[in-house]
This record gives sequence, C-alpha cells and structure tokens, in this order.
Amino acid sequence: MKRKRLLALFVGGVFIAAVMSLHRMLEQGAEPQQEAPAGQGDQDLSRLAQKIDRLERLLSDNNRLVATLRDSLLHPKGDNRGGANVSSAHSPADPLPGCRLADETKGGADEVQLLDVYDRLPFDNPPGGVWKQGFDIRYQGDEWDETPLEVILVPHSHNDPGWLKTFDNYYHDQTKHILNNMLTKLSEDSRRKMIWAEISYFSKWWEELDQKKRDTVKRLLAGGQLEMVTGGWVMADEANSHYYALLDQLIEGHQWIQTHLGVKPSSGWAIDPFGHSPSMAYLLKGAGLSNMVIQRVHYAVKKEFARQQTLEFKWRQSWDSSPLSDITCHMMPFYSYDVPHTCGPDPAVCCQFDFHRLPGGRVFCPWRVPPQPITEQNVQERALLLLDQYRRKSRLFRSPVLFVPLGDDFRFVESSEWDAQFRNYQKLFDFFQTHPELHVNARFGTLSDYFQALQKVLPVSSLPTVRGDFFTYADRDDHYWSGYFTSRPFYKRLDRTLEATLRATEILYSLTLAAMRSHGDGRLATGFPARDHFLLLTAGRRGLALFQHHDAVTGTARDPVVMDYGNRLLESIQKLRKVLESSAHWLLLLDKSQYHHDQSKPFLLTDDVMSAQDALPQKTKITLSEEPRILIVYNPTEQIRSSVVSVVIDSPDARVIDAETGRPMAAQISAVWAEPSRASTDSFQLDFLSELPPLSLVVYHVTRSSSGSAPRARYTFHRRGNPPTIHSEHFQMSHRQGPEADASLSLSNKHVQIWSSPETGLMQKLRLREGSERRVQVHFLWYGTRTGANRDKSGAYLFLPGEEGAQVYSFSEPPLVRVSRGPLYSDITSCLPHVTHTVRLYHLEGHAGRSLEISNMVDIRSQVNRELVMRIVTDVASGNRFHSDLNSFQMQQRRTLSKLPLQANFYPMTSAAFLQDAETRITVLSAQSQGVASLKPGELELVLDRRLQQDDNRGLGQGVTDNKRTSSLYHLLLEERRGGQEVGGASVEYLSLLAHLTSLSLSHPPITMVAPGDVQLPKLRPFLPLRSSLPCDLHLLNLRTLEDPQEAGAPSQEVALLLHRKGFDCSSAPEPALQCTWSAHEEVDLAAVFAPLRFSALRRSGLTMLRHDDEPQSARQQQTRLLILRPMEISAFRVEIQ
Repeated sequence: MKRKRLLALFVGGVFIAAVMSLHRMLEQGAEPQQEAPAGQGDQDLSRLAQKIDRLERLLSDNNRLVATLRDSLLHPKGDNRGGANVSSAHSPADPLPGCRLADETKGGADEVQLLDVYDRLPFDNPPGGVWKQGFDIRYQGDEWDETPLEVILVPHSHNDPGWLKTFDNYYHDQTKHILNNMLTKLSEDSRRKMIWAEISYFSKWWEELDQKKRDTVKRLLAGGQLEMVTGGWVMADEANSHYYALLDQLIEGHQWIQTHLGVKPSSGWAIDPFGHSPSMAYLLKGAGLSNMVIQRVHYAVKKEFARQQTLEFKWRQSWDSSPLSDITCHMMPFYSYDVPHTCGPDPAVCCQFDFHRLPGGRVFCPWRVPPQPITEQNVQERALLLLDQYRRKSRLFRSPVLFVPLGDDFRFVESSEWDAQFRNYQKLFDFFQTHPELHVNARFGTLSDYFQALQKVLPVSSLPTVRGDFFTYADRDDHYWSGYFTSRPFYKRLDRTLEATLRATEILYSLTLAAMRSHGDGRLATGFPARDHFLLLTAGRRGLALFQHHDAVTGTARDPVVMDYGNRLLESIQKLRKVLESSAHWLLLLDKSQYHHDQSKPFLLTDDVMSAQDALPQKTKITLSEEPRILIVYNPTEQIRSSVVSVVIDSPDARVIDAETGRPMAAQISAVWAEPSRASTDSFQLDFLSELPPLSLVVYHVTRSSSGSAPRARYTFHRRGNPPTIHSEHFQMSHRQGPEADASLSLSNKHVQIWSSPETGLMQKLRLREGSERRVQVHFLWYGTRTGANRDKSGAYLFLPGEEGAQVYSFSEPPLVRVSRGPLYSDITSCLPHVTHTVRLYHLEGHAGRSLEISNMVDIRSQVNRELVMRIVTDVASGNRFHSDLNSFQMQQRRTLSKLPLQANFYPMTSAAFLQDAETRITVLSAQSQGVASLKPGELELVLDRRLQQDDNRGLGQGVTDNKRTSSLYHLLLEERRGGQEVGGASVEYLSLLAHLTSLSLSHPPITMVAPGDVQLPKLRPFLPLRSSLPCDLHLLNLRTLEDPQEAGAPSQEVALLLHRKGFDCSSAPEPALQCTWSAHEEVDLAAVFAPLRFSALRRSGLTMLRHDDEPQSARQQQTRLLILRPMEISAFRVEIQ
C-alpha cells in the first residue's frame, strides 16, 4: 500500500513538472512579435511546425520518464542505473537486454518499401517517347480550373568544390563571379530569387567582402531572395562517407552560417550525389531541416514513382516505427538537374527555355532548336509552349504546386546570363499573370517558398511513406554507377585515417581545456596555444569536410584535383597531430608549470610519418638504450581495450614496462621485412600488449634489454617447387619439408582456429572454439571491362564488366607463403604478384582475440582495364540476401536479383557487411569504404582496386590510372546465432554487440607518441578521465569544442557532446563476456556514465548545435540526470565539462 502511494506521488510530481514544462514552451512559442516583414508569416509557420515537433518529442520523453520511475519503484532490485546499465553476465538462453529483434517492416497501404519496388519492377526500359525513360504524359486541360497551377522556378548554380578543376581554381575562375553577380542582380529586382548550397565556397567569398556587401547579403537573406539550402560544407557523397564525416561537415557549415549570417537552413538540396542514403535524411532531420530534394535515382524507380505519384513522400528510417525521423522529400522525375530536363518531359522543348543558350553564346541546345528572346510578338506562343511542359510535369505529382529548378553546373558566372534568364522568364510570368484563363501563376522562388506552398494544399500527413535507400544508381541503359564505390581506394583509406585523427584530437583537446579550467580556476593555462590549436582544429575539420564532396571521396575527380585533395588530407592530419601532441603533453605533466610549447621541437611526436600525400605511412625507428624511452599510447575510444601496440626499434631485444606501476608488459619481437624473404638487419618490430582505459593516455618505458629477454616470432616459409632463400640473422626461420609441406597451414588461439591452403596460404576453413568446422575460403579474382569499338567501358563512375564475368586470379609460379608464430599474434602471409595478403590471429583474452584480421597490400599499377576483387566463400545458406551498411550508421538488406546485370548487384559498403542463415552469421568489417556484392549464396565479394584506361562518358574526361600501393584492412567474425529464424520481407537487421565493438577498435586504433630520448624528461602520469567504459552500445561520437561567439576563431567553454546509441542484434550473445555493460532502458544517467567528469549547463540541441534548436530552459532543468537515448538515435547536447 505504501509503495502504491509513493508511486502515485512520484508519477503525479513528474506529470506536473511535464505539464509546466510544456506550458512554458508554448508560452515561449506564443510571445508577441513585432510587425513581421513580407514573407515572415511563412517563416513563422515553419517555426511553429518545428516547435510542435519538439513538443511531440518532449511529451514522448516525459511519458517514458514516468514509465521509468514507475518501473524503478515497482522493481527496485538489480537496476544499476549508473548509465542505466545491467551487467553483461546473463544466461545465454535469455534475450540480450536492450537488443533489437530483426523484424519485417510493415506499414500502411500508402507505404512504399524500396526493396519490394525492386522485386516488382521488370527493369525493361521500353522507349517512352520524348521522355525516353518514362511514358507519355497527358492531360485534359481542365485540371486546374478550380485550383490554378502554381509554378515556382528556383534559380541555382551547382558548384563542385573540385572536379575538373581544383577547389581554388574553380573559386577564382567561376564561383566568386557567380556570387558577386548574385549580389548585384538580386538587388535589382525584389522578385528575383536564388538558392546556395556549398558553404565551403560561400565562406571563402565572405572573407573577401566589405561590410557593406555583407549587409547586402543579410538583407537578401532576410527578404527571402537568397536561401541557404542544406548548409553543409559541401554537397556530400552518400555512399562512401562515414556518418561521422557527414555530420561533421554539416556541423561546420551550420555553425558558420549561424555565426556569420544568423539564419537556419530548413531544406536540403542534393541534386548530384550518385545515389541517396536514408542516413543523410536522418542527419538532416536531426539538424532541424524539414524538407529535402534529391535527383540521382535509378531511372526505373523514378518512372515507377512518377506513375504512382509518389515523387513527393515522407522518407522514414527503416528501423523507426514512429514518424519522428520522417522528412519530406521531393524526387526530381527526369534524367538530370539541368534546364532541358527540369521544366517538363521533353528536353528538346525545355532547352529552348534555357536562355543561357541563346544563339551567339558558347552553350547551345543539342536538339538543334535554340531558345528565342521573349518579345511582344512571340510571348504568347512561347508561354503556351512552356506551359504545356509545366502541365505535363505537374501530372506526375499530387498537388497543383510545381517545383521547377533553373540552373546547372557553375551557372550565372556572367552578368549577361543573369539578365537573359531573369528578364525573359519575367516576361513569360507577366504573360501568365495577365491571362487568368490559363489558370497558372508562376514566380521565382526558393526551396522554402516551394515547400510552404506545397504544404498549404497538401498536408505532410497525406504524403506516402517510403523506407529504404536509393542505391545502386543507373542513369541510362545498364550503366550502373557502382564503380565509384571503390575508385581511388588509397584516398578512401586516407579519408578514414583523417576522420579517426580528427575525432581523437577533438576529444583530447576538449578534455585538455576542461582540465585546464579546473586546474586554473576557470582560466586556460599560460603558454598553451589554445587559440592557435583551435584554428588548426578548424582547418582539420574543414579538410575532412571538403573531402566528403561527391567528387572527392568518390574518387571521381581529375588527377591534379585528386592530388590537391590528397595534399589537403595530409596537411589536415599534420595539423591535427600538432594539437593532439600538445594536448597530450599538458595532460601528462605532473607539474603543469613545466609545460612549454615549442612548435619547432615538440615534446611528443606520433610514431609514424607520411612523407607525401600518395605515400603509405612509415614507422619512425626508435633508438633504444639502457635509459628508458617514453611511449605514450592514447585510447580514443570510450571502451577499455587490450591492444597490441607496434613500434619499430633498432634492437632485437627490448623490454616494456607500465611507467606508473612498473609492471612488465607482454611483448614479442617481429621482423621488419625488407623483401618477402629478407628481414631487415637493423630494424625490428616491437609488439606489446597495452591495456588501455577509456579515453586514456598511458605512459610506457621501453629499454634495450639483454639478448633473448623478449620472445621473438618464429617463421616458416613455403613455396611449392621452388623453396625460397631466406635472409635473417636474428630470427628462427625454417622451411616446410616432406609430408608437412602438403598439410594445411593452421593457426589458433583460445577462440578461433583457421586452416589455410599449403600452396597459396589463403584461408579455407574456420572453427570457433566449441563449434564445428565451417567453410570460409578466400579467393582473388579479376574483372575486366567490355571489349569492342564504340562500346561503353568501365571508368571512374561506372562498373561495366566484360561478358566473361570474374576471372580466377592466376599466377605463373606458386606464391611465397610466410607463417609467423608468436605469443601476441600469429599470421599467415601470401605474397602474390599484385597483393600481399595476411590473415592474423591475436592471442588475447576477451573479445579482442575473437575476430580474424585480414590485411591486403595491393599494387595493380602494371594492369590494364582490370579490377581486383577479394571473394569470401562460405557455407552460410544466405540465399539471395545479404546486408551491407549505409554510412556505418545502419544496416540495409540487399537482394541479388538475376533480372539485373552483374554490376547492378554491387552496393556501397562503408564499414560492414554480413551473410547469415538461421544458425550462423559471418560479418566482414572494414577500415575503408568499397563496393560489395553477394552474387551467389554464401559469398561476399569486396572490390580492392580498379585501374581503367578510359573515360566512361560522364564528364570526367579521363580514366583511373593514378593507382598507388594501397592497404586495406578488415576483421572477420564468425558468430553462432541463437533462435535466429529468418524473418521474411524487408527485414531490418543490426550488427551484433561484438561486431560494433570490433568495428570501433578497427576504425579508431590506439595512437602512439614518442618522447625525445636526448633530453631530461619531466615527471609524467597517465591521464584517466573516465572511471569505467561507457555502456557497450553507447558510442561517444564526438566531444567538439565550439567557437566562442564573442571572439572569432577562439574556443568557447561550450562543447558539443554527441552520443550514438547503437542498435544491436538479439540473436548472438557476445562470447567471451564483454567488459562493458548494456541495458534495456532508454534512460541514461550521464553523471554516472561519464564519472568523474561532470557536465554543467547541459542542454539538448539539434545535431548541428544551432542555438535555435536548443531545448527550452524548463525542459533542461527537469531532466538533469536521466536522459533518453533511444537505440539507433544520435543525441546532441551543449555542455560545459568540469
């Protein structure tokens, strides 16, 4: 009875607090406004819609909070709410707390599942008339008698931040002239409008403006003539980019807009990425956008959506059962975003209304009917011709509001184009206005103008719901854009290296400033260049952001542009390392007064060097003596980890101890291979086991030791028919001889055993400790391209394989196979002509030893029109289905369809793919993006590199022949499934907890730094910011110091705390048990999770940290401890760290 009364009191109290919080929010939304300028009403409606959406979220949060309090009162035992976690110790028969059951997504009658659309479509591509890939669109003529057609013409210029020219060359040759003319021409007539997307260009231009011109920009924005759309640093690729980088470039753009322009983007604009991902839609919605436009979708899907009038829809996440993630999306129906393909279905007619192509100019209409200047004599004929196209296009949509873009790549460079387009169109619009019998109103507009007009006549609730992604894109025939998933893999790997470096630096820099303020009564340490470091950090952010452009990370730019991107990536890494090294220096000092920043002679240096943008990193050789050399190992992950750290030393004998405890660390000495069978005589690899608390800096001492004090790896060589000559004086080397030479090679640790071919060294079988042997074979294959004159061939964008399909990788003589065995790891290396392939097993306790590490060093520079593929063949009965990730954010079911050509069944893989049946799942995790396919049951193909001699006729004008020696890195997991019955239909699946943690370690390896050996070193102590790991399923996405709003280019006390609660699979329990914990509860106590760190002034915000999206004060005060973090969701908080 007492408990029930207590329950009533608690629930009542929370309910009252919730009501008061909601009431205050409504009051804030209803404050009296000054008289609004023109167009303000529509903006107010948009703001009101956003506030209602925020209220819905808050009400849902309050309901969950009440339920939590009720549960905690009724079930007080065993509920460790330190982060709302429960222990990972549980019965294997029980379902994992908090896991996500695979489920078939089922929606209403008006819901579209893209997987089902692909199953249903014939992909037959019959001729469609003037709209070649579509159908004949007809109308009666009286459809608009009651509600006139409302046409909104949206001028735009698509400015690639690098493609055929470098970013800087495009800016100086074209972009700055476009923006300069925009200021003049929009100011001439208030009816003129323009949208702009790429903040990388806009910010560069802004720096050159005087105050008067900056004021003009702000006036145009306030008046609705200019609109910033998406607001990202670039128009990002959506196939190869990791969600960290996608969000970070969005934050960089939005923060710049907030600081300099004071506006907030509301609509997304993605007209050129080569396929579209729901991950990007999720990020846009989380950043406060309500609407978006996409263009590059498979022509057959566009045709189907046009027939069903579903080109405007609510895009919903596959894993989300609620509408909270929905964003209104407009899909452009025709071939391209240029003027000939946007006014209507007939490009020959639409081209006549691109007035940049008037006779006498440099650009013309390929249909050989040029535009005509609009005069009093021809205006009626011209207007009716254009109106016919508008009406036909309008029949593909459910409303009488028609969106028509006006622009193309780098348009409006010259003043004359502005005059030609705006003056001629205004004459046409004026004609429509004076002829009401035509039932059409037309005007220039922005995306906001369009979506506001649309929602007045077609409520968002009435739109169909769409789930799924728009890969793989084809623009015509069987031309599938699956080649760019892999093109320029060297730079795709470098992109992820920069991403990991940036995240690691962001977190350590933020913790350093917080520690300084705590140590110095709120002040930063004298001598620490916090502002200079913040500028370097900003440069690193912008380097990563620029490379997310859809012609950068994709590998689809010209060679000099790729080199420019590479130099920017390398410079960004170097700048970030300076911040990282300096921050670690201050944090490690026992006596902070001893800190001295000397840029020419830093106290710490990372232990590898990249000598050029196209060179692989090389380890710096450390000279040892009896005096200890200091190594610092930084764990940038939120989990405690056991990792093997590798450094190169000048001695075959060394000893490593933990500097704090004096405890010796397990170690092994391995060879540094100058050639496949010749070990270096003066360089040696020291590998030692490092036990790293979360986000920690740990200090180790390394000294030269007596001979034989550290175990050395033992090597066995084999080459059938031609035994190699071995050169080594420091390691035990042997040949396989006699019957042993024909036996399978085998490696094992406590968790896994593998068997490999004695001839090639390539893996054949795998067995878990308590399971049966499973077939897991590795093969290498070549794909060629089509042959014959006048036939389209593979290039940077397209994958057009030859009719012969994949060809087995063959070699003229048997490869050298090298087996290494040591106490920390053992591996098998196959030295093939174009790839050095290594499979490694770590002899580690816990989950770190549970996966196989697979690495490839690829060099195909001698090849012509070939693509190298690694195929993994298993006995998993996966049918025609497999799963690949989208942007490392979510998993997407894939179906291999025989009705589609081979190249259509390749999909992007940013970091994960898996095959499964009812008993088994095999997951491949990657440290770089690439194309992936499962062309037969139980098989996965991963494309490693492509070398193609010709252009594929998509505008690049060259092939892909700038290949480098390129490394690729994977981890392979075999997991047994419990109760894993297959779910039918478009099921939503998740990675296992073990796969999530393995991917985290793969993407964010420990960072090793070395202190100089020639000076007296100060006393150091380890930096241990967290008491324990975060929950297994809670990822610290970022801890990003925000810019001081009062001082440009300086760090503020506020930090963006970004957390991602991962959804994980129910069918496989992590074995062995994990050191972290997880929970079924959505409520997380941040104070417990991040102890002893404390967050003051914690305030939930939008994903890009715009102040407009900050939650109201009342809600912040109510939820100071328990915060709702739902599985799959990213949550952002504005905090100050204490």
